[in-house]
Amino acid sequence: WDNGTSDHTEKPKQARSLNRFKMRGMNRSFSAVKHRLRRRIFAASWLFTMLFAASAPAAPPAPKPAPDTMEERAKPCVVCHTAEGRADKDAYYPRLAGKPAGYLFNQMRHFRDGRRTHRAMSLLMENLSDDFLRALAGHFAQQPVLYAPPGRAASAAAPSLVTNGDPARRIPGCASCHGRKLLGVAPVIPGLLGLPRDYISAQFGAWRVGTRVAAAPDCMGEIARQLSQTEVTAIADWLAAQPLPAGAHSAEPDGIDLEAAKSCGSVREALAVPATAVVKPANGKKAVAP
Repeated sequence: WDNGTSDHTEKPKQARSLNRFKMRGMNRSFSAVKHRLRRRIFAASWLFTMLFAASAPAAPPAPKPAPDTMEERAKPCVVCHTAEGRADKDAYYPRLAGKPAGYLFNQMRHFRDGRRTHRAMSLLMENLSDDFLRALAGHFAQQPVLYAPPGRAASAAAPSLVTNGDPARRIPGCASCHGRKLLGVAPVIPGLLGLPRDYISAQFGAWRVGTRVAAAPDCMGEIARQLSQTEVTAIADWLAAQPLPAGAHSAEPDGIDLEAAKSCGSVREALAVPATAVVKPANGKKAVAP
Protein backbone atom coordinates (compact mmCIF):
# COMPACT_ATOMS: atom_id res chain seq x y z
CA TRP A 1 0.00 0.00 0.00
CA ASP A 2 2.85 2.30 0.83
CA ASN A 3 4.64 1.54 -2.45
CA GLY A 4 1.48 2.14 -4.33
CA THR A 5 1.03 5.42 -2.58
CA SER A 6 4.64 6.50 -3.34
CA ASP A 7 4.28 5.72 -7.02
CA HIS A 8 1.05 7.70 -7.11
CA THR A 9 2.52 10.85 -5.50
CA GLU A 10 5.81 10.91 -7.46
CA LYS A 11 4.22 11.04 -10.89
CA PRO A 12 2.62 14.53 -10.52
CA LYS A 13 5.94 15.91 -9.24
CA GLN A 14 7.78 14.60 -12.29
CA ALA A 15 5.12 16.03 -14.59
CA ARG A 16 5.41 19.42 -12.95
CA SER A 17 9.19 19.44 -13.31
CA LEU A 18 8.94 18.48 -16.95
CA ASN A 19 6.44 21.29 -17.60
CA ARG A 20 8.73 23.83 -15.96
CA PHE A 21 11.62 22.67 -18.14
CA LYS A 22 9.50 22.97 -21.28
CA MET A 23 8.34 26.48 -20.33
CA ARG A 24 11.90 27.61 -19.74
CA GLY A 25 12.88 26.32 -23.16
CA MET A 26 9.95 28.03 -24.82
CA ASN A 27 10.77 31.33 -23.09
CA ARG A 28 14.34 31.11 -24.28
CA SER A 29 13.11 30.42 -27.84
CA PHE A 30 10.74 33.39 -27.75
CA SER A 31 13.50 35.66 -26.46
CA ALA A 32 15.81 34.58 -29.24
CA VAL A 33 13.11 35.13 -31.86
CA LYS A 34 12.32 38.60 -30.51
CA HIS A 35 15.99 39.51 -30.44
CA ARG A 36 16.47 38.40 -34.06
CA LEU A 37 13.31 40.23 -35.08
CA ARG A 38 14.50 43.47 -33.45
CA ARG A 39 17.85 43.20 -35.24
CA ARG A 40 16.13 42.68 -38.60
CA ILE A 41 13.77 45.62 -38.04
CA PHE A 42 16.70 47.87 -37.08
CA ALA A 43 18.68 46.74 -40.12
CA ALA A 44 15.72 47.34 -42.43
CA SER A 45 15.12 50.81 -40.94
CA TRP A 46 18.78 51.75 -41.33
CA LEU A 47 18.82 50.54 -44.93
CA PHE A 48 15.61 52.47 -45.77
CA THR A 49 17.05 55.63 -44.22
CA MET A 50 20.27 55.35 -46.21
CA LEU A 51 18.39 54.70 -49.46
CA PHE A 52 16.04 57.67 -48.87
CA ALA A 53 18.94 59.98 -48.05
CA ALA A 54 20.78 58.93 -51.19
CA SER A 55 17.73 59.46 -53.44
CA ALA A 56 16.54 62.77 -51.91
CA PRO A 57 17.30 65.84 -54.10
CA ALA A 58 20.01 68.15 -52.90
CA ALA A 59 18.89 71.37 -51.24
CA PRO A 60 18.79 74.29 -53.72
CA PRO A 61 21.51 76.89 -53.34
CA ALA A 62 20.61 80.01 -51.39
CA PRO A 63 19.35 82.79 -53.68
CA LYS A 64 21.75 85.61 -54.38
CA PRO A 65 20.78 88.95 -52.84
CA ALA A 66 19.25 91.39 -55.30
CA PRO A 67 21.48 94.31 -56.28
CA ASP A 68 20.65 97.46 -54.36
CA THR A 69 19.97 99.72 -57.35
CA MET A 70 17.08 101.91 -58.39
CA GLU A 71 16.59 99.69 -61.44
CA GLU A 72 15.90 96.80 -59.07
CA ARG A 73 13.62 98.89 -56.87
CA ALA A 74 11.64 100.06 -59.90
CA LYS A 75 10.70 96.51 -60.96
CA PRO A 76 7.14 96.71 -59.55
CA CYS A 77 6.56 99.68 -61.89
CA VAL A 78 7.65 97.86 -65.04
CA VAL A 79 5.10 95.07 -64.54
CA CYS A 80 2.57 97.43 -66.17
CA HIS A 81 4.70 100.18 -67.72
CA THR A 82 7.24 97.69 -69.28
CA ALA A 83 10.97 97.46 -68.69
CA GLU A 84 11.79 100.71 -70.49
CA GLY A 85 8.91 102.60 -68.90
CA ARG A 86 7.20 102.89 -72.27
CA ALA A 87 3.65 102.16 -73.36
CA ASP A 88 2.61 99.82 -76.14
CA LYS A 89 0.38 101.44 -78.73
CA ASP A 90 -2.70 99.46 -77.69
CA ALA A 91 -2.02 99.50 -73.94
CA TYR A 92 -3.78 101.58 -71.34
CA TYR A 93 -0.75 102.31 -69.18
CA PRO A 94 1.20 105.48 -69.99
CA ARG A 95 4.91 105.76 -70.65
CA LEU A 96 7.22 106.85 -67.86
CA ALA A 97 10.49 107.04 -69.76
CA GLY A 98 11.71 110.51 -70.57
CA LYS A 99 8.91 112.37 -68.81
CA PRO A 100 10.00 115.32 -66.65
CA ALA A 101 11.12 114.18 -63.21
CA GLY A 102 9.09 116.92 -61.53
CA TYR A 103 5.90 115.81 -63.26
CA LEU A 104 6.44 112.12 -62.39
CA PHE A 105 7.18 112.97 -58.77
CA ASN A 106 4.05 115.10 -58.53
CA GLN A 107 1.82 112.36 -59.95
CA MET A 108 3.20 109.70 -57.62
CA ARG A 109 2.53 112.01 -54.68
CA HIS A 110 -1.01 112.54 -55.94
CA PHE A 111 -1.64 108.78 -56.06
CA ARG A 112 -0.22 108.41 -52.57
CA ASP A 113 -2.18 111.34 -51.13
CA GLY A 114 -5.50 110.61 -52.87
CA ARG A 115 -5.60 113.33 -55.54
CA ARG A 116 -5.52 110.68 -58.26
CA THR A 117 -7.56 107.51 -58.00
CA HIS A 118 -6.14 104.18 -59.10
CA ARG A 119 -6.25 101.27 -56.67
CA ALA A 120 -2.98 99.59 -57.69
CA MET A 121 -1.03 102.85 -57.85
CA SER A 122 -2.37 104.03 -54.51
CA LEU A 123 -1.31 100.78 -52.82
CA LEU A 124 2.16 100.94 -54.39
CA MET A 125 2.72 104.54 -53.33
CA GLU A 126 1.09 104.62 -49.90
CA ASN A 127 4.21 103.91 -47.79
CA LEU A 128 6.86 105.61 -49.95
CA SER A 129 8.61 108.75 -48.79
CA ASP A 130 9.03 111.93 -50.84
CA ASP A 131 12.78 111.28 -51.09
CA PHE A 132 12.24 107.84 -52.59
CA LEU A 133 9.58 109.13 -55.00
CA ARG A 134 11.96 111.84 -56.21
CA ALA A 135 14.66 109.26 -56.84
CA LEU A 136 12.23 106.99 -58.68
CA ALA A 137 11.01 109.90 -60.81
CA GLY A 138 14.60 110.81 -61.67
CA HIS A 139 15.31 107.21 -62.68
CA PHE A 140 12.48 107.07 -65.21
CA ALA A 141 13.11 110.61 -66.47
CA GLN A 142 16.58 109.49 -67.57
CA GLN A 143 15.42 106.37 -69.44
CA PRO A 144 15.65 106.37 -73.25
CA VAL A 145 12.32 107.07 -74.89
CA LEU A 146 11.18 104.05 -76.92
CA TYR A 147 7.81 103.77 -78.60
CA ALA A 148 5.83 101.26 -80.52
CA PRO A 149 4.86 102.47 -84.02
CA PRO A 150 1.75 104.68 -83.72
CA GLY A 151 -1.57 103.85 -85.32
CA ARG A 152 -3.29 105.92 -87.99
CA ALA A 153 -5.49 108.84 -86.95
CA ALA A 154 -8.93 109.31 -88.40
CA SER A 155 -7.82 112.77 -89.55
CA ALA A 156 -4.32 113.71 -90.70
CA ALA A 157 -4.78 117.32 -89.63
CA ALA A 158 -4.37 118.23 -85.98
CA PRO A 159 -7.62 119.24 -84.29
CA SER A 160 -7.81 123.00 -83.86
CA LEU A 161 -7.98 122.53 -80.09
CA VAL A 162 -4.47 121.01 -80.15
CA THR A 163 -2.83 123.88 -81.96
CA ASN A 164 -5.02 126.94 -81.31
CA GLY A 165 -7.42 126.08 -78.52
CA ASP A 166 -10.77 127.89 -78.32
CA PRO A 167 -10.47 131.52 -77.17
CA ALA A 168 -14.25 131.83 -76.92
CA ARG A 169 -14.27 129.24 -74.15
CA ARG A 170 -10.89 130.39 -72.78
CA ILE A 171 -9.38 127.01 -73.67
CA PRO A 172 -5.66 127.28 -74.59
CA GLY A 173 -4.18 125.05 -77.28
CA CYS A 174 -2.32 121.96 -76.05
CA ALA A 175 0.88 123.29 -77.62
CA SER A 176 0.75 126.50 -75.58
CA CYS A 177 1.64 124.55 -72.42
CA HIS A 178 3.01 121.19 -73.57
CA GLY A 179 5.46 122.64 -76.10
CA ARG A 180 5.37 123.32 -79.82
CA LYS A 181 6.32 119.69 -80.55
CA LEU A 182 4.07 118.39 -77.75
CA LEU A 183 7.11 116.75 -76.12
CA GLY A 184 6.53 118.49 -72.80
CA VAL A 185 8.54 121.16 -71.05
CA ALA A 186 11.17 120.38 -68.45
CA PRO A 187 11.08 120.14 -65.55
CA VAL A 188 7.36 119.73 -64.84
CA ILE A 189 5.05 119.69 -67.91
CA PRO A 190 4.59 116.26 -69.52
CA GLY A 191 4.67 115.44 -73.20
CA LEU A 192 1.51 114.28 -74.94
CA LEU A 193 3.02 112.01 -77.59
CA GLY A 194 3.74 108.34 -77.13
CA LEU A 195 0.63 107.83 -75.00
CA PRO A 196 -2.09 105.25 -75.69
CA ARG A 197 -5.39 106.56 -77.06
CA ASP A 198 -7.42 104.98 -74.26
CA TYR A 199 -5.17 106.46 -71.60
CA ILE A 200 -5.55 110.00 -72.98
CA SER A 201 -9.33 109.66 -73.13
CA ALA A 202 -9.44 108.22 -69.62
CA GLN A 203 -7.50 111.15 -68.17
CA PHE A 204 -9.93 113.67 -69.66
CA GLY A 205 -12.73 111.63 -68.10
CA ALA A 206 -10.96 111.56 -64.72
CA TRP A 207 -10.46 115.35 -64.76
CA ARG A 208 -14.10 115.84 -65.76
CA VAL A 209 -15.59 113.75 -62.92
CA GLY A 210 -13.01 114.73 -60.30
CA THR A 211 -11.11 111.44 -59.77
CA ARG A 212 -7.96 113.24 -60.93
CA VAL A 213 -7.42 116.55 -59.16
CA ALA A 214 -4.47 118.95 -59.31
CA ALA A 215 -3.62 121.84 -57.04
CA ALA A 216 -5.90 124.83 -57.54
CA PRO A 217 -6.40 126.34 -59.96
CA ASP A 218 -6.82 122.97 -61.66
CA CYS A 219 -6.36 124.02 -65.28
CA MET A 220 -6.85 120.61 -66.85
CA GLY A 221 -9.96 119.97 -64.80
CA GLU A 222 -11.46 123.24 -66.00
CA ILE A 223 -10.59 122.47 -69.64
CA ALA A 224 -11.86 118.89 -69.54
CA ARG A 225 -15.26 119.91 -68.16
CA GLN A 226 -15.79 122.14 -71.20
CA LEU A 227 -14.92 119.58 -73.87
CA SER A 228 -17.46 117.32 -75.50
CA GLN A 229 -16.81 113.59 -75.85
CA THR A 230 -16.43 114.07 -79.61
CA GLU A 231 -13.68 116.64 -79.04
CA VAL A 232 -11.91 114.41 -76.51
CA THR A 233 -12.02 111.47 -78.93
CA ALA A 234 -10.59 113.57 -81.77
CA ILE A 235 -7.74 114.90 -79.60
CA ALA A 236 -6.86 111.46 -78.20
CA ASP A 237 -7.05 109.81 -81.62
CA TRP A 238 -4.74 112.36 -83.24
CA LEU A 239 -2.18 112.50 -80.39
CA ALA A 240 -1.88 108.72 -80.15
CA ALA A 241 -1.19 108.48 -83.90
CA GLN A 242 1.74 110.91 -84.02
CA PRO A 243 5.24 109.48 -84.59
CA LEU A 244 8.00 110.38 -82.22
CA PRO A 245 11.74 109.96 -82.79
CA ALA A 246 13.56 107.65 -80.40
CA GLY A 247 15.36 109.48 -77.66
CA ALA A 248 13.06 112.50 -77.69
CA HIS A 249 12.84 114.09 -74.25
CA SER A 250 11.00 117.04 -72.85
CA ALA A 251 12.48 120.29 -74.14
CA GLU A 252 13.40 123.35 -72.13
CA PRO A 253 11.43 125.53 -72.63
CA ASP A 254 10.35 124.56 -76.20
CA GLY A 255 8.93 127.91 -77.22
CA ILE A 256 6.40 128.43 -74.44
CA ASP A 257 6.12 130.98 -71.71
CA LEU A 258 6.73 128.94 -68.56
CA GLU A 259 5.80 131.92 -66.43
CA ALA A 260 2.34 131.91 -68.02
CA ALA A 261 2.07 128.16 -67.35
CA LYS A 262 2.62 128.87 -63.66
CA SER A 263 -0.94 130.16 -63.51
CA CYS A 264 -1.85 126.46 -63.19
CA GLY A 265 -1.60 125.12 -59.66
CA SER A 266 0.01 121.84 -60.75
CA VAL A 267 2.93 123.67 -62.35
CA ARG A 268 3.48 125.95 -59.37
CA GLU A 269 3.31 123.01 -56.97
CA ALA A 270 5.78 120.91 -58.96
CA LEU A 271 8.27 123.76 -59.32
CA ALA A 272 8.18 124.38 -55.59
CA VAL A 273 9.58 120.92 -54.72
CA PRO A 274 13.00 119.57 -55.83
CA ALA A 275 12.50 116.66 -58.19
CA THR A 276 15.73 114.73 -57.61
CA ALA A 277 17.27 113.11 -54.58
CA VAL A 278 19.76 110.51 -53.46
CA VAL A 279 18.27 107.56 -51.61
CA LYS A 280 20.51 105.75 -49.14
CA PRO A 281 19.33 102.29 -48.04
CA ALA A 282 19.93 100.86 -44.61
CA ASN A 283 23.29 99.37 -45.59
CA GLY A 284 24.63 102.85 -46.30
CA LYS A 285 25.34 102.28 -50.00
CA LYS A 286 24.10 104.85 -52.47
CA ALA A 287 21.15 103.46 -54.43
CA VAL A 288 20.73 106.18 -57.05
CA ALA A 289 21.78 109.71 -57.82
CA PRO A 290 19.47 110.92 -60.58
